Amino acid sequence: MSRTTSSARLGRRAVVGLTAALALAACGSSSDPLATSPSTAGSTSAGGQIVVGGANFSESTLLAEIYAGALRAKGVDATTKTNIGSREIYLKALQDGSIQVFPEYTGALAKFYAKDYAGTDPTEVYAKVKEVIPSTLTVLAPSAAEDNDAMVVSAATAQKYKLTKVGDLAAVAKDLVLTAPPEFKTRPQGIPGLASTYGVTFGSFVPLTGQGIVQALKNDQAQVANIFSTDPAIATNGFVLLEDDKKLFGSQNVVPLVAKDRASQVSAALDAVSAKLTTAVLTDLLKKTDIDKRPHAEVAKEWLASIGLS
Repeated sequence: MSRTTSSARLGRRAVVGLTAALALAACGSSSDPLATSPSTAGSTSAGGQIVVGGANFSESTLLAEIYAGALRAKGVDATTKTNIGSREIYLKALQDGSIQVFPEYTGALAKFYAKDYAGTDPTEVYAKVKEVIPSTLTVLAPSAAEDNDAMVVSAATAQKYKLTKVGDLAAVAKDLVLTAPPEFKTRPQGIPGLASTYGVTFGSFVPLTGQGIVQALKNDQAQVANIFSTDPAIATNGFVLLEDDKKLFGSQNVVPLVAKDRASQVSAALDAVSAKLTTAVLTDLLKKTDIDKRPHAEVAKEWLASIGLS
């Protein structure tokens, strides 16, 4: 299922769902995604096995498989632990050695540790992340790939109202219906942010999730939707992503978050991945996993081979 199904984040990424976290806490050790045998437990010594974590949504699983595959190609003993719950859980796992690498997003990570931070410039946001994360962690080179909140319209709506940027909505939003996950109604970067930053106030709001959002936009039950920028539904349906010209949604570059004492072991492989990973590439890969229903590990392996990193 596409990432429109996830209502987690600081946006979506900040917390990957209270339900998931509670379910994880309630499970016995045999079903805990972080439960490891002695042979796979994270080691604090340089040169040991690397466990790459992933959250419980498709893109994070894909990125974890890409990172692990790139590491194995460099001779590193790497495995994955995906479907981990909230950010609180996987950050604790990074710090206690259960996992050593995790695909993260710069803006969400900055706001997790600095709640009032409102920077939007990608370079400044990355610098802020390096400043605020715990001293036992570090981030490697960021990629150009972003997965961010986006305001999306159908091609017909874009043409009818001549929409190319979010700011263009200000003059016509009163006549339009917005659909988005329920929390978008109160999030600072949701409806309140659209009003304060862009002067955009919609005629009505229909809270939906997952494919309900896509279907409402396709059927013109809503004319504007909050869909994430790498969601393959955008290209598949010919939707138009409106430029966030005032940077309400900030910067969300994909970046490896790693245990600092393992950085030298993984940096070469993961920096090489980040150098090749773009939003367009990530969107195409997610189409293969989410629309074509191919296994994440298979898609990751194929892409790494195509760029000479397998």
